[in-house]
Amino acid sequence: MVAGATYDALLRDAAVALTSAGIDNVRFEARLLLARAAGLSVEQLIARGGDPVPATTATALRQLTARRVRREPMAYILGEREFWGLPFKVSPAVLVPRPDSETLIETALALLPDRTRPLRLLDLGAGSGCLLLTLLREYPEATGVGVDASEAALAVARENAEALGVASRAQLMAGDWRRPDWTERLAGPFDLVVSNPPYIESRVIDGLMPEVARHEPRLALDGGADGLDAYRLIAAAAPRLIVPGGWLLVEGGEGQATDISGIFSAAGLSPKPPRKDLAGVERVVPAKH
Repeated sequence: MVAGATYDALLRDAAVALTSAGIDNVRFEARLLLARAAGLSVEQLIARGGDPVPATTATALRQLTARRVRREPMAYILGEREFWGLPFKVSPAVLVPRPDSETLIETALALLPDRTRPLRLLDLGAGSGCLLLTLLREYPEATGVGVDASEAALAVARENAEALGVASRAQLMAGDWRRPDWTERLAGPFDLVVSNPPYIESRVIDGLMPEVARHEPRLALDGGADGLDAYRLIAAAAPRLIVPGGWLLVEGGEGQATDISGIFSAAGLSPKPPRKDLAGVERVVPAKH
């Protein structure tokens, strides 16, 4: 990446570097990196393709490309990720919001279609806040509590709550469901409890794609020996946390829906048929209290 080169030339160089790192969609990603380095929109980059690039932009692109070559997630490099059409700030303290998780929002809206209800919501393992804050946008009369064991994650969620205009209706608090007293500070019960808990089996995490294994927070990934530890803890507390007739919605990994439903049933909940994501994976398990 030589100072004075054109935008098109730097774009090609970045794409070559990303290809050598085994990354897909290199042209798309290279353009995002160059846009961030240059402080331009993608449309502006296209229009200026033959123009020479300032030395500061070339240096910034080199630094950003090096981060991506090390397989740091693009969302962490850019500092944000879209979810449900909304912009969410992200950092290495939180999982990157994924389209799969939008299935949980769709499920909630289908089960609770009245958007005017003053619902009380609880998000266990809030992370960036993408689930809770999106639901608060969809239910303008609702209030919600988001719980996370990571103070750094809560700081990100609070930023997002402010940016999305729902901070006055969102309480974001520290809590760890691995502690026996974790429910004591929660002023329940709630109409809807949602969670995207850690569900990866401990032994397979290091074999996941580098973006996940090396960079995303292990606390938010590690579901124990069988990947189901968090579901057992949530299910045990759910009858105290949910109003009669209320809902628990959780995201799960591929092939886990049957086991999660069994855990919920044993806890006295009434699991319903899982909801599939766009890839056909049974992604969300609903259960009624």
